[in-house]
Amino acid sequence: MTENIKPLFLIDSNVLVYAYDKTDEKKHETAFNLMKKCWGQKVQYAISVQNLAEFMVIITKKVPQPLPIETAQEIINDIIEHSGWKVLHYDEKILKDALMLYRITQKHFWDTMIAATMLESKVFHIYTENVKDFKEYKHITVVNPFD
Repeated sequence: MTENIKPLFLIDSNVLVYAYDKTDEKKHETAFNLMKKCWGQKVQYAISVQNLAEFMVIITKKVPQPLPIETAQEIINDIIEHSGWKVLHYDEKILKDALMLYRITQKHFWDTMIAATMLESKVFHIYTENVKDFKEYKHITVVNPFD
């Protein structure tokens, strides 16, 4: 008997931002519903510490109605402490892998860092709006939840 195991998806920074930024109502609803599944223990997601750092800057400085730093900090702390989230870290080896990917692909360095972190952590699926930034990594399946 074969188990139907769902793949582990990394939530990219843009999806996390849309979950808490209500500027685009449709994207907010889609992203919020993804998060709700995780908070409700129906699915586990991965997220890198880099995604959390990017989220902090974007949600407190770059959206039309920024969240207070304390609120963003609470969200990040909740993600780190919640069992529904697998928080991915990077180290020197992953940095070296990212540098190699950056040289080969000529993609944005921070995206290569996320890709290298995912590959090292054996996470091969990502929810992101930035399909073009990840589609060239042959071992990563990219899904735009807003399509």
